[in-house]
Amino acid sequence: MLTFCIALTMLILGYLIYGKVTERVFGIEENRPTPAQTMADGVDYVPMKPWKLFLIQFLNIAGVGPICGAIMGAQFGTSSYLWIVFGCIFGGAVHDYMSGMISLRENGCSLPETHGKYLGNGVKQFMRGFMVLLMILVGVVFVNTPAQLLQSQFTPNTSIYIWVVVILAYYLIATLLPIDKVIGKIYPIFGFLLMGMAVAIAVAFIIYRPEIPEVWSGLQNRHPQADTNPIFPMMFISIACGAVSGFHATQSTLVARCMTNERQGRNIFYGAMIVEGIVALIWAAAAAYFYHSDPELQTKSGPAMVGHIANAWFPTAVAIVTVLGVISAAITSGDTALRSARLIVADFMHLEQKSISKRLWIAIPLFAVTGGFLIFSLAAPAGFQVIWQYFSWANQLLAAFTLWAITVYLRRNKTKPYYWMSLIPAVFMTMVTVSFLFISNSCLGAAIPRTLGYILASVITIAVTGLFFRKTKIAIPDQA
Repeated sequence: MLTFCIALTMLILGYLIYGKVTERVFGIEENRPTPAQTMADGVDYVPMKPWKLFLIQFLNIAGVGPICGAIMGAQFGTSSYLWIVFGCIFGGAVHDYMSGMISLRENGCSLPETHGKYLGNGVKQFMRGFMVLLMILVGVVFVNTPAQLLQSQFTPNTSIYIWVVVILAYYLIATLLPIDKVIGKIYPIFGFLLMGMAVAIAVAFIIYRPEIPEVWSGLQNRHPQADTNPIFPMMFISIACGAVSGFHATQSTLVARCMTNERQGRNIFYGAMIVEGIVALIWAAAAAYFYHSDPELQTKSGPAMVGHIANAWFPTAVAIVTVLGVISAAITSGDTALRSARLIVADFMHLEQKSISKRLWIAIPLFAVTGGFLIFSLAAPAGFQVIWQYFSWANQLLAAFTLWAITVYLRRNKTKPYYWMSLIPAVFMTMVTVSFLFISNSCLGAAIPRTLGYILASVITIAVTGLFFRKTKIAIPDQA
């Protein structure tokens, strides 16, 4: 329990100290007009109150990743605590803040446009297609998980497809209607459920005083299939949304279109990521306790462990709130993921989005493809595991690209070496995502020796870093 308390304190201090440092490095301009003020359209560019924007950002990024991802990450042992804390403070929160603030400065541009400006047109074109596919995978994962929980916990005698249709129908409405009409009004309810879930787990720690494994007990790999799942890179792929997640940057651009002052950025972007890190830490610690007390539980999936923890610790009413909190976390990421996909396509095709017909023109094909992936994830024997694995890897690959774009932005726009604050996470996440290709048995890991895989990943990471230094230069201020 002491490790948990120290980790929680570090996350809070990270927001208070490093969050302020990050804000100063970016250099906010409080009197600078924002896109919500200069480009208001009543649909996507809508001025909103800061507390609502924080809640929207937090709910957008806090899908099942900081819950199910943290639970799966806890299988690796106490090293998961370290990744959540340090990844969140120095990687994820910087990533979310900088990507959101750059979008704010660039008229609320979507993420592929940021990649294009700082990484080149070829990257922009690739990212347009890649990110639409990723948003569809997010939609699939965040329909599948809440549908499974709703069906198993509340309506075990009904077909899961009923819940799939209900959730998809809500996603379509949230994708099409103005952001303040559905998302801005219903998210406070979802936020209450999500906060209630986290508080319930925290209170359970106080009541039951579980013997949560401590970091000083050892950082060894405790995964049930440790031979094929080394901590690096597998744990860093499993825990994404609670530490570093590329998906977050796609949501930061949505919120950037509704901000009315640059000073709001630290609370909304950096703060929401820290709160999500706290949620991930809570679930990782809870799962670590149950895994430590009963190793057979490690065979349970993330959603199954959510139900097990809730039913083991809470009376029925509190267990229901806890499960509903997890469901709300998933739903509030799935709806904005597909909304992001619509906006990316609209930016790419230069289609105005004030008219409902233009929104439908994009949304209908997106939902058709999402439905196809959903059928596969539910019907195939290991369909969901396949979708989740590729979603997680694609998510971290997007984070690496975004961190490189942020690093180019900082290197070109600052006279001091502030770019190191994003360069180090960029190099690390590049190594993580490339290593996964060579280490995971789902990719090339089954065909090549692991040592060779790490060597190849290191060579590629070094090459990418060298390319960055060769292609970028620090802007020299005018001395006149």
